[in-house]
Amino acid sequence: MNIFVLSQNAQLYSTRRLVEAAQKRGHDVYVRDPLKFTIQIQDPPTLVYLSKPIIIPDAVIPRIGASITYFGCAVVRQFEQMGVFTLNNSNGIASSRDKLRALQLLSRHQILLPKTALVRRKQEILKAIDSIGGVPVVIKVIEGTQGVGVVLARDVFSAQGIIELLQSARQNILIQKFVEESSGRDIRAFVIGGKVVAAMRRVSSNPVEFRANVHRGAKAEGVKLSPEYEKIAIKAAELVGLNVAGVDLLESKDGPLVLEVNSSPGLEAIERASGVDVAGEIIASMERKVGR
Repeated sequence: MNIFVLSQNAQLYSTRRLVEAAQKRGHDVYVRDPLKFTIQIQDPPTLVYLSKPIIIPDAVIPRIGASITYFGCAVVRQFEQMGVFTLNNSNGIASSRDKLRALQLLSRHQILLPKTALVRRKQEILKAIDSIGGVPVVIKVIEGTQGVGVVLARDVFSAQGIIELLQSARQNILIQKFVEESSGRDIRAFVIGGKVVAAMRRVSSNPVEFRANVHRGAKAEGVKLSPEYEKIAIKAAELVGLNVAGVDLLESKDGPLVLEVNSSPGLEAIERASGVDVAGEIIASMERKVGR
């Protein structure tokens, strides 16, 4: 196959691993910066890269960064209009980036979620906090990533101040009940093609840090998930519309609780923690769907 990896940086670990895995399995693979495409709306739909026509690939692996979601999804959508297989489609990527939209998609399918509220009016903030069980609460920017834009407020005065500040900066924010028993730890399940291929538990190395992001120094270890956790992760990825997803789960006293579904999950931490060739699993999944 001819494969395009849509990535702004060919030197990133995840991008390099996907290229290596594809080449190892005999494919021709090219890294293309999504921002360097020109979308031509015509019949037939066309894409130009650095002012030159492209040879249409057999498949595309989107690695769309959060900062370029809109244009990146537009490029993926154009490939879809051209009849090219995309590992994750544009709708799934867009849904996963909007935390509220993703939770709404999951909320009616017997999946445990953090109690969550979205509010705009200043007068309703305290009522919204009460509606999800009161403080402490986690306040999230809807399109944040890697723990950026996520704040813990342990009292109503702090929560109200943080929410008002973010809203004054024209940020859409979510208020979620803090799951105390999972503070500083979570599980990431890596789902490919309706199967959990690897999983890791992330634990903060700082006792006062409630976020378990590897980018913030959390330690990762490979874990074997129970059937209950695997089932929830697979279902969450499917409902958001992703063929490949990193599903973040909290180990709550009520069972597995879905925190977030990621459309471009990093490969470095999961491969090192689990020992699984996740990049190879991704390419193998594409072969099954597209054919060698």
